[in-house]
Amino acid sequence: MVNELLVNLVNTVLGAGKRTARGNQAYHCPFCNHHKPKLEVNFTENKKGYNPFQCWVCGKKGKTIKSLFKALKVSPDKFIELGKLVKTGSHVEDVIVENIVELPKEFIPLLPDDKTIKWKQAYYYLKSRGITNDDIIKYNIGYCDFGRYQNMIIIPSYDKDGTLNYFTGRSFEQDPFVKYRNPECSRDIIPFELFINWDSPLILCEGPFDAIAIKRNAIPLLGKNIQSTLLKRIVQSTVKKIYIALDTDAIKQSLKHCEYLLNQGKEVYLVELDGKDPSDLGFSYFTKLIQNTEPIDQYDLMEKKISLI
Repeated sequence: MVNELLVNLVNTVLGAGKRTARGNQAYHCPFCNHHKPKLEVNFTENKKGYNPFQCWVCGKKGKTIKSLFKALKVSPDKFIELGKLVKTGSHVEDVIVENIVELPKEFIPLLPDDKTIKWKQAYYYLKSRGITNDDIIKYNIGYCDFGRYQNMIIIPSYDKDGTLNYFTGRSFEQDPFVKYRNPECSRDIIPFELFINWDSPLILCEGPFDAIAIKRNAIPLLGKNIQSTLLKRIVQSTVKKIYIALDTDAIKQSLKHCEYLLNQGKEVYLVELDGKDPSDLGFSYFTKLIQNTEPIDQYDLMEKKISLI
């Protein structure tokens, strides 16, 4: 029998999954970030009392939800809740949870420039994405010319105190074997928190390039789902206006976020991007777009849900 409470807990860490066969649920893998949900978790305990998981792309696997949570370095409260739901791995005292993030040792700041070939490739890739020198300095954007993040742009994220809490790696090669690579740590953070004013309208988008293009009070979700720490902060904040600006292929997730935030008393705007993302649209066009976006209500929400059937 599927443990629905365990499903709900894992959903708060990985985002909403998709039911498959034999008690399994498929998620977007946080280890390889494949565009399809290839990480499967079994929510029906096997004979040994385990809930195994495996990604069918990168091969990351384990015997228990506890080992999955340890690999993702989730917050201690998740382990406590897990201990109440499963027999195996229920002891919290033997789990040391840290979310210490460090930039790759090969990290090189893009500015000041060094005029090497790799620097030119990285710099002009960013220019092609509409990233300015001011953006590079503001977000401390750099690159790696060798190592695990070889030929990748590195975009750090800092919390409200200026402490690194995550970073993303994006290849600047023309036809990369690996397009994205992220650190093996929890994404249950508030990305770009250092630049967020919690008294002003908030824009939720998918990736760091989108947030940088939007420029004003934008938080990248590092995917399509709102992690629990960010969601809690939004709900508890004084922010009234929330703009949801996810890619067109994430309409179901967008409507789910709209519904939840509406029920929390927020004024919610669904920004329809017409197949493009904010980094493609650019700052000026995107600004005009949100200025012309009307708040969504429960009736609008119902209409949009029906249109998807």
